[in-house]
Amino acid sequence: MAYDNTITIVGNLTRDPELRFTPGGAAVANFGVAWNLKGRDGAEDKVSYFDVTCWRQLAENVSDSLTKGSRVVVHGRLDQRSWENQDGERRSKVEIVADDVAPSLKWATAELTRNEYNGPGAGQGGGGGGGQYREASNAPAPAAAPAPQYDMNEEPF
Repeated sequence: MAYDNTITIVGNLTRDPELRFTPGGAAVANFGVAWNLKGRDGAEDKVSYFDVTCWRQLAENVSDSLTKGSRVVVHGRLDQRSWENQDGERRSKVEIVADDVAPSLKWATAELTRNEYNGPGAGQGGGGGGGQYREASNAPAPAAAPAPQYDMNEEPF
């Protein structure tokens, strides 16, 4: 997680996440997010567009879970990239490199399925958000302990 230059945005995906893999096998997903600022007193709405990049397991989870139009909360850092296009012109852009992406539950519900974490630091307290995850199972939840029985003639304290 970045400790400086952080940003959090809430908006809607403008396109389905595109999942690719680097030559080294790392997953990377790219998608766009639009954020609307409603105009006041009949003024026109202002729309801001952001490009977002996710890496590794987050990229795979985003690709499996989200589609165009999904409302999301993105937390990450700003990153500026520069390159030269085919005509030799210098180009640059600022994008968000996501540390976390979550569905917004303001107008929707979500069903979560935990994935097993096998990445760096698994079982060593690193990178796993507090340890390993287990896959969700369809096994019934353990039975709750029976409620204690009280004598209704006794004072509660």
